[in-house]
Amino acid sequence: MNNPALIATLGLALACKSRAQPAAPPDAGTLMQQKIQHVVVIMQENRSFDHYFGTYPGADGLPTNPDGGFSACLPNPDGGCVAPFHDTNDVNAGGPHGTAAFQRDVNGGAMDGFVEAQANAARGCTDPNNPSCAGNHRHDALGYHDQTDIPNYWAYAQNFVLQDHMYQPNASWSLPQHLFMVSGWSALCSRSGDPTSCSSDLNLNINKTATYEYAWTDLTQLLHARAISWRYYLAEGTEPDCANDAMECPPVAQLANVPGIWNPLPQFDTVKANNQLGNIVPLEQFYLDVKNGELPAVSWVVPDGEVSEHPPASVRTGQAYVTGIINTIMQSPAWNTTAIFLSWDDWGGFYDHVVPPSVDQNGYGLRVPGIVISPYARRGFIDHQTLSHDAYLKFIEDLFLDGQRIDPANDGRPDPRPTVRENSAVLGDLALDFDFTQAPRAPLVLKQKP
Repeated sequence: MNNPALIATLGLALACKSRAQPAAPPDAGTLMQQKIQHVVVIMQENRSFDHYFGTYPGADGLPTNPDGGFSACLPNPDGGCVAPFHDTNDVNAGGPHGTAAFQRDVNGGAMDGFVEAQANAARGCTDPNNPSCAGNHRHDALGYHDQTDIPNYWAYAQNFVLQDHMYQPNASWSLPQHLFMVSGWSALCSRSGDPTSCSSDLNLNINKTATYEYAWTDLTQLLHARAISWRYYLAEGTEPDCANDAMECPPVAQLANVPGIWNPLPQFDTVKANNQLGNIVPLEQFYLDVKNGELPAVSWVVPDGEVSEHPPASVRTGQAYVTGIINTIMQSPAWNTTAIFLSWDDWGGFYDHVVPPSVDQNGYGLRVPGIVISPYARRGFIDHQTLSHDAYLKFIEDLFLDGQRIDPANDGRPDPRPTVRENSAVLGDLALDFDFTQAPRAPLVLKQKP
């Protein structure tokens, strides 16, 4: 979209729609349970909100000066400063994104350490195929994409719900985030089988071949107790993320039956004790399940390196993969009873201007894009609530478990997690992104490669 007048008109319309968070009707919970039978969480990799939606009309995007130029210009250790710029490259570099990198990027709330962190990491990296490495290095931590680069993602935002204050739940990298995604916590346990021996850990600086036993309770334990079906669909291929926040590492195979950075459930005591390992399946099973009318109540869909959008993976390849998943649901009978939550697991070193709120010593981390897609999602709505991926747990628990939380006080498996994240006072309610009184909306089937 290159028409300035049209962009301005769209921005005004979206801003007017999104100023006030709608109130839920008194019977919203009952309506939600009547309308939604399937929740699908699609988790991509390593993009900040400003990186993908910083110029989206009406959203809390990249700050500008009165003259329309961007107000941020971040210190560059190579000299001068770097301002946000439109990055049309399909392959990006990003930067380090562990706990230390989070602290450098946020820099006490100044939000100005991104370029420095990226440049310093590039000096220790030599892979000629990695754009973040020395010799290839671009200061693309400040680069952003727009509708011309990721048209399908913007189309979903324009037609459904964009969340502009969605934060990753942890102030660190992918493995802790994926632990939060399924359990609301990231920890290490000192005694096998004993959840009381676990303590918070956001670094998890493990060797690629090492595995840990996760003894605390995850969401599948609660689902299993209520006979609620679930599956974790994993694209089999390779993992691009590196332990210890390194910018390059040898490729590691990713398989559904092997614990990994993006596949932690096989190491949960609860999953093994409940004989639920068979619910962790290759991605191909997702398409079969949808085709055969066997989509479970709760699904996580997790990529491999090639389709993940994790640098140096292609943005367009990732968008095509996500579009294919969403099209599959939309072109099936499951569409009319499904809520799809699309997000990215961490900021990947890319710039975001919003200081993340703190709910406990583990997070939140930086802002990431969040999109809600459903026949009952509000049209063209921007949700300004404070959210994190913990909200997915909360929504599933409210929908299928009568509000039972992963709470050591009453879930039957005590552990010392510092916060029951679903009950955090700052966490918004995803139910407000829906209008369950409206007739189911028609699907929006998009070209996978626009």
